[in-house]
Amino acid sequence: MAELRSRRSNLAVPGSNPRFLEKAKGLPADQVFLDLEDACAPLAKPGARKNIVAALNEGGWGEKIRTVRVNDWTTEWTFTDVIEVVGGAGAELDCLMLPKVVDAGQVQALDLLLTQVEKANGLEVGRIGIEAQIETARGLINVNQIAAASPRIETIIYGPADFMASINMKSLVVGALHPDYPGDPYHYILMQILMAARACGVQAIDGPFLQVRDVPAFEEVARRSAMLGFDGKWVLHPGQIDAANEIYAPSQADYDHAELILDAYEWATSEAGGAKGSAMLGDEMIDEASRKMALVIAGKGRAAGMSRTSSFTPPE
Repeated sequence: MAELRSRRSNLAVPGSNPRFLEKAKGLPADQVFLDLEDACAPLAKPGARKNIVAALNEGGWGEKIRTVRVNDWTTEWTFTDVIEVVGGAGAELDCLMLPKVVDAGQVQALDLLLTQVEKANGLEVGRIGIEAQIETARGLINVNQIAAASPRIETIIYGPADFMASINMKSLVVGALHPDYPGDPYHYILMQILMAARACGVQAIDGPFLQVRDVPAFEEVARRSAMLGFDGKWVLHPGQIDAANEIYAPSQADYDHAELILDAYEWATSEAGGAKGSAMLGDEMIDEASRKMALVIAGKGRAAGMSRTSSFTPPE
């Protein structure tokens, strides 16, 4: 997998609220997405575009990934969203998020428009990424093609509320388990998104949990997708950020162990280590498969800024 940009916590910020935009700069989220879609009423969208351009150009975002969610292609706003935001602040923008993606053509259309706007404004062509949000049954059916639709794709995102409406799911607390259902009603959906993302070497992001003040329930839901291998989750409230950052990063012990495996396997396969294909690390046998698993854990830890607390000493 390519080197990861940490997206453990993805903070939603309404573009129509300048106070929230300013506050978001100081919060410890890995990514912020400044929203022009559901968080903005139709009459507020023109002003929200201007707010977002101003907030991006003012700076102060630190190392956060800066994303703007535009409106979906079935609306009259998408074209203007891209023209104004990228034309006005493209140099300060990392990604555009496209909601309600139903097929690869919609991603390719955004890619083409982005390329034209980048050229027209003297920006580096291809630098701005695309995040594709899956929110309908049709989008999930086509998720493999969507994930491969453009080299700009950086993440595939699950949008639970719209998806539940799309398939006429019985009204549940969005994203939570339910006592009336014997298993996990979201497992198939999450795995489809995860497999499509991993097949294309991009990140998979879980959607929001709407009960924003119920942090224990948020943690329960987040641990489910983190266990599967998702890279992060949307947060709708500052109180969810720390939980997401902890849950989607490896534990310190797991991170240290992954780094030890990488060092030990590199030494074992070297001439000094006997050029062996497998070796022992304490009581654990490690081989190429161990190295691949360790690369994933170590990569997530490094992206999250973790520092190792142990070092490898070759056996005498």
